[in-house]
Amino acid sequence: MITNPERFMIVAAGSEGNHTLTAFDNCLLKAGIGNVNLIRLSSILPPGCQEEEKGIDFPPGAFVPTAYGSINSEEKGELIAAAVGIGFSEDSFGVIMEHAGRCSAESAGAKVEEMIIEAFANRGQALKSMKIKSVEHRVEKAGAVVAAVALW
Repeated sequence: MITNPERFMIVAAGSEGNHTLTAFDNCLLKAGIGNVNLIRLSSILPPGCQEEEKGIDFPPGAFVPTAYGSINSEEKGELIAAAVGIGFSEDSFGVIMEHAGRCSAESAGAKVEEMIIEAFANRGQALKSMKIKSVEHRVEKAGAVVAAVALW
C-alpha cells in the first residue's frame, strides 16, 4: 500500500549535551520530535500536504517520515547551523532541501534557498513560495543543531 502524508511541520533547534548524541537528542526534544523514530526521507512534499504549525503529540516510538539536516561538534566555541526549507509550486508537489554545517543560520538558510531555486529550475516548474527555518548554536561542550520537516 502506498500512502501520502497529509500534514507536515517544519522545525529547527540547537542544544548542548555531555556527548554529541545526547546533544542531538536534546535538539529533537526541543523541536518536538524527540520521542519518535525518524525515518529519513528525501526531498518531496506530497501535493495537498498542509502545515500543522502546532505540531502533534506523536505516540512514543512512532515511525515519522522526516527530511532533516543536522550537525554536531565537540569543538568549544565553534558555530554550527542547520536549515531546512520547502519550495511550493502553484498546483503540484513541493520540494524540501536541507543543509547543515560550520556556519551561521543565515548562511545555512541562504544555501537552502539557492538549492530550492535550483531544484525547481531543474524540474522546469514555477516556484510560488518558500518557507525556510534555520538555527545556529555556539558549542560549549558538545553541541548539535537540527532542522527538519516531519510528515504524517
